[in-house]
Amino acid sequence: MSLSYESSGVRYDQLDAFKRACQQAARGTANELAAHGYAEPATTRGESAYLIEGKDHFLAHVEEGLGTKNLVADAVYAASGRNFYREIAIDTVATIVNDLITCGARPISVAMHAAVGDSGWFADAPRMQALVDGWAEGCHRAGAVWGGGETPTLKSIVNPDTIVLAGSAIGKIEPKSQRITGEVKAGDAIIFLASTGVQTNGLSLCRLIADKLPQKYATPIGHGDNRTYGEALLAASAIYVDFVVKCQQAGVKLNYVAHVTGHGWRKLMRLEEPFVYEITEPRAIPALFKFLMEAGPIDLREAYATFNMGVGFAAYVPPSAVEATLAAAKAAGHEAWVAGTVKKEGGRKAVTIPSLGLAYEADTLQVR
Repeated sequence: MSLSYESSGVRYDQLDAFKRACQQAARGTANELAAHGYAEPATTRGESAYLIEGKDHFLAHVEEGLGTKNLVADAVYAASGRNFYREIAIDTVATIVNDLITCGARPISVAMHAAVGDSGWFADAPRMQALVDGWAEGCHRAGAVWGGGETPTLKSIVNPDTIVLAGSAIGKIEPKSQRITGEVKAGDAIIFLASTGVQTNGLSLCRLIADKLPQKYATPIGHGDNRTYGEALLAASAIYVDFVVKCQQAGVKLNYVAHVTGHGWRKLMRLEEPFVYEITEPRAIPALFKFLMEAGPIDLREAYATFNMGVGFAAYVPPSAVEATLAAAKAAGHEAWVAGTVKKEGGRKAVTIPSLGLAYEADTLQVR
């Protein structure tokens, strides 16, 4: 029987219903901004970052969490002594700032939230220091200061053997013309930027698969990749801030960008306006995802609906900006390629991958 993300205990229909309820209530608080000299842009709700508008700039705010990836690091640490908490910290910063940059806001300050069930978690000096070093490294990669944080001990709420990692960031868009507004048009090119692996989405399902394997996280993934399952899962996430900054510096107009995290490739249709995002160059499935699909097993449709499948970030640009966008990605050290085209097909909203026989309609992504 093929596994699904729901089989790991994650139900997006329930999570997304809560998010929509929050958005509805939150809109009612927007009038509080006027006293501070700010206003809420009409289209910011439901996007990856929340924007507030000033006279000559925007401020952006994001709160994000790592999820359960650190449990993989815990299991590998216990079994082999290999410490991946530097990578885990980079992952957490990445999931925050990659959301923030989607509106064009450069991160200014990142704050850590590290909750434990028992303060003894911090007594493991190598693990603790790796977490600290990785968080600082993530901030450097994002071009942001580490502004502080919170380390609560939540006995009876958090498992005493684990840590809950999350954080927030603020950023700024100045001049206002650098805001990424979602002005996508039919004919725009879809440019993909490669991921480093699963990054931070789908880990609950990855852990469920590990429980089924005789060698657990020490299982070789094969397919021409000499890493173990644990090593491959714990590769640090890419941070895409530098790509957007390079585009801004070069005057490249990004009509829209998407951070490909939860909901897999369905996130490519996050914009409210109906478009069909046709992916004609999906590229070969990376070794880790081939392994996941076989070990699950996970069928093709579920895999692309859950994992990033080798794509961590997407940019939508006019055809005239393609070469400059690819050059900016290369200058920032990211592998990038033209993956498809934005189309207008009446009121249809979908992500289609014709070569794989896959189509995800609008009703498969309900985040607004």
